[in-house]
Amino acid sequence: MKKTTHWLTAASSLALVSTFTTAAVAQRGVAGAGVAQAADTANDPVQTLVSRLDLEKYKNTIKGLAQFGDRRQGTKRNRDAVAWIEAQLKSYGCQNVERVTYQYSPPPPANNAGRGGGRGPITSPDGRGRAGNGPGGSRIWSDMRERGVNNDSLAQPDPAIRAINMEPTSPGERQEVICMKVGTKYPNEMYIIGGHMDGIGWGQAVNDDASGSAIVMELARILSMPDVHTERSIRFALWNNEETGLNGAKAYVDQRASMQGKESPAGSGKYPEPKWLGMIQHDMMMVDHGPPTAEGKLAPEQRLGADINIEFASTSKFADEAMKLAFFWRGANEKYATHYPAAVGPHMTNTDSDPFKDLVPSLSLRENERGSQIGGNWDPTHHQPTDVLTTFTDKDFMLGLTSAQTTLGAIGQLVGTSVRR
Repeated sequence: MKKTTHWLTAASSLALVSTFTTAAVAQRGVAGAGVAQAADTANDPVQTLVSRLDLEKYKNTIKGLAQFGDRRQGTKRNRDAVAWIEAQLKSYGCQNVERVTYQYSPPPPANNAGRGGGRGPITSPDGRGRAGNGPGGSRIWSDMRERGVNNDSLAQPDPAIRAINMEPTSPGERQEVICMKVGTKYPNEMYIIGGHMDGIGWGQAVNDDASGSAIVMELARILSMPDVHTERSIRFALWNNEETGLNGAKAYVDQRASMQGKESPAGSGKYPEPKWLGMIQHDMMMVDHGPPTAEGKLAPEQRLGADINIEFASTSKFADEAMKLAFFWRGANEKYATHYPAAVGPHMTNTDSDPFKDLVPSLSLRENERGSQIGGNWDPTHHQPTDVLTTFTDKDFMLGLTSAQTTLGAIGQLVGTSVRR
């Protein structure tokens, strides 16, 4: 069931989509973008790619990330996860696999709670949780009414998970993995598809954000297949340090924004950082069960109106372009997604697309609206020990896979995809 309330009406969204004339759409001649059409699987290469998405493969990628516990930044488990992601991307044949290196050296927290095995969450005078691994404890966003971050190691009932997560975070060098699908016609232009691989809370960070990272990795796997060609480039980014304040995404912007579209070496036809056309982040993709039960627990099933939330920032410098991009994504959902619908909203915030939003049209895909729903604790597993594999059902994983179908459907059109037969 689709929501009946959107930031804009369906009629106005179609009008906006019809005027969405980015260079990618104009040059590819994507007619009727955003309008649901019957998919012609025999002639539509994008549908061919979407059909290659598989629920079990998606789940297995999430399980691969979950083996490293919560993957808290500044720990061996985080570094091991980075190495695993790198190896997976190379095995897919993703091009230009590399690591972005940066430093993260915050002031020490006010106390040692949350560093290792100590009991007791870090809290502020207002009672809101603190992550315990950033400046002043790296505050959890002050507009949230959700539960604070769990920093009590003994709140994790599974001793194996508790043992994996035992090492405390330390400041210093950080790395995150990126790779690329190089465009055949316009290699100097690209879209960025992101998810963050780090987590917190003494669980396995399955939903936040193995669910989004697995989407990025699955799209990298499919788009890297040897029979797939794209006219434009695509960057796949597995950000680190999201939970400390988007530090990994900010480091990428700081290091690479000025490199955009520059051929290096001159005359080589190679573009280490193609011009950014759009940035799409995937963060918390699986839980739309509605508000928690009276006992504060996760409701057992997805709610009847479960959907994907595609958000842009109405206050950004590229708000109008981002809004049109968001409705283009919703149109791809209508055309290619098999299970859950999508809704568009203007409140993108607190995710790795934020550092990009004033530089390029940027979106965030989530399970819930960032403010009213996530802020209202619609996902009680958020930053909690319950964010583990055993909490989630196939209906939850399918919500994540539907987001993958949506993004693959949209990006496949924008980059000019073809499948060689």
